[in-house]
Amino acid sequence: MTRRGLLGGTAALGGAAVTSSFAPAAAASSGGPAFGPIVVRPGDARYEDLVVRRTNQRFRPQPDYFHVPGSTEQVVAAVNEAVRAGRRVTVRSGGHCYENFVGDGAQVVIDLCEMSEVYFDERRGAFAIEAGATLMQAYRTLYLGWGVTIPGGQCGGVAAGGHIAGGGYGPLSRLHGLTVDYLDAVEVVVVDRSGRARAVVATRDPSDPNHDLWWAHTGGGGGNFGIVTRYWMRDPNVRGRDPGKLLPRPPASVLSGVALWSWNGMTKESFRRLLRNHGEWHERHSAPDSPYAALWGSLLIPGRQTGADPGGIALPTQVAATVPGAERLLRDYFAAVAEGVTPEVFVPPFERMPWFQAVRTLSLGEASESGRYKGKSAYLRQHLTDEQADVAYEHLGTAGEVSSTGLLWLLSYGGLVNTVRPEATATVERRSVLKMIHLVTWEEGQDGAEHLEWVRRLHQRTFAATGGVPAPGGNCGGAYINYPDIDHADPKWNTSDVPWSTIYYGANYARLQRVKARWDPRDVFHHALSVRLPG
Repeated sequence: MTRRGLLGGTAALGGAAVTSSFAPAAAASSGGPAFGPIVVRPGDARYEDLVVRRTNQRFRPQPDYFHVPGSTEQVVAAVNEAVRAGRRVTVRSGGHCYENFVGDGAQVVIDLCEMSEVYFDERRGAFAIEAGATLMQAYRTLYLGWGVTIPGGQCGGVAAGGHIAGGGYGPLSRLHGLTVDYLDAVEVVVVDRSGRARAVVATRDPSDPNHDLWWAHTGGGGGNFGIVTRYWMRDPNVRGRDPGKLLPRPPASVLSGVALWSWNGMTKESFRRLLRNHGEWHERHSAPDSPYAALWGSLLIPGRQTGADPGGIALPTQVAATVPGAERLLRDYFAAVAEGVTPEVFVPPFERMPWFQAVRTLSLGEASESGRYKGKSAYLRQHLTDEQADVAYEHLGTAGEVSSTGLLWLLSYGGLVNTVRPEATATVERRSVLKMIHLVTWEEGQDGAEHLEWVRRLHQRTFAATGGVPAPGGNCGGAYINYPDIDHADPKWNTSDVPWSTIYYGANYARLQRVKARWDPRDVFHHALSVRLPG
């Protein structure tokens, strides 16, 4: 069987089985010898390459071995072997986790980098994306092959495995919704109460006996229920089997621009005005039928730099160039955010480019995705208060060795995302208009503890009114599980009476626990913020 293969009823898989009456047929063979399984242990020249194959260099997994499979069958066999031996197993697709969920105590790391195919599954009538495929791979294949795409993230090196399970969003989400809103089916390697691994296909179809497992992967986060090996994607509102109509078609071209403000002359009052303008604009223009639904921007507020040039604040933004009056919409947006703000905004000439060129050009590249960093997130239903803006100004507006490596990042959200009922998917937050990230980075040899303390204090002070965390309510909607932050579960930093599970999952957590009890009753797949077994 080829690396794409399986499925179609029940097939024996090395002592396990792939079972689902909803399973599609195997994709056409690509020919050639099958890849894997590859087992890499310490002493193997490849071991260190696999250790560093992750973007957050704060963490270094040191398992007994890495297992690099080339098929779902091989994943099943690898999990069976690890469970029988009593070894703790974790999984990695792209390696972009904000926390140490892959390496922490792992004795076996299953690395899915070679399971990276993207293709159209004729029998299912949906696009298959293997868990190790990067978003850029998916964008390229879907677009060049069929002229379609998924509304996924801006970091092209992120892999589908974790991105989709956690919800997934990006520049097209205001116009087309979350990545997970297009999830038709998911294939997951799970472990039953007896310790036997098997692969299960769970679908959107409510009559599917495995439907709850599908639901859990619509925002329930990675590493909770099993190992995802592939997803099938299609628009649930489209009938027929024409591949060119089964996912959103991106705009033919994109108009991009940036508004810039210097830190020189940026007073606390002006900074308040900037954040208020930006947030209130999103409150006014985040309805799904807004002419601005095709506009997406990210307000980047880096810490003031030491030296002669303090740097400044940037608002890179893009809009579908095919929207009537696209240039006017972009200029009006910049003008609304800049109103009453000093120093005066600087807006270089706009640039128009074909959509896929824009994806490659505007994507955050490998250099932006890698390093030592700590990130903390929040959903915002309304703009930051003046008090919250003052906290950001105090932390970022004063030059310092640590603060100069910090960042406040506010990303456009809402639109079609917020038309889905909170209980329809595991992604419970469907009211926010912005996503917020607090971030700090540092280089090897620098004091990481000092940087960690800095970003933790920034986050804690920002949400001081709610116990140091973005508890749902008021202008907050909780936090995004794809930006996990273990501090939300630490009573030192979370002094509220709101548990971390509510911050990330809200009212959907109890159902996620029931799914966990059914599909991972031995808690084989767990980490610091994993869904807990009930009871």
